[in-house]
Amino acid sequence: MANIPADGKTRADWVPAIANINAPTTTELNAGIRVSQWTTSDGLVGFRPETADVPTSGLEDTFDTNTNGRRSYSGTMLRFRKQSGSDVVYTTMTPDAEGFIVIRRSMPAATAYASGQPVQVYPVICCETAWIDPEPNTVERFEVPLKMTDQPSLRAAVA
Repeated sequence: MANIPADGKTRADWVPAIANINAPTTTELNAGIRVSQWTTSDGLVGFRPETADVPTSGLEDTFDTNTNGRRSYSGTMLRFRKQSGSDVVYTTMTPDAEGFIVIRRSMPAATAYASGQPVQVYPVICCETAWIDPEPNTVERFEVPLKMTDQPSLRAAVA
């Protein structure tokens, strides 16, 4: 099997409504905004779960054992390049806006959604936009921190 280069093959969309996060429809996905076209190259931040440890060792044990506990996300956000004129991300992903971040990997980002494609669906609420401090030789940037409002579907497929 060959490795899949990631460059140009990650798509992220802001989708306002999804009825079944395990099987979003192409209609629902096409109603979203392809926000990855405006993210920085490192702009998909914190979309990896952390699993807490639950200790299972007893008083007489001589080795510490654990099992899986709760899963959570921290530091989840999208980092964007500010656009001139009407910036659709800046005006759409405002504080308290609820929706879904849908991430599709391993195929060209501009490829249209089609039935059977694997996607990850994250139910989120937007936090306050955070401007990144200006620095030389870069464009204006801002971050939209996100909170998970429900358990995501990491192995969903487009219906």
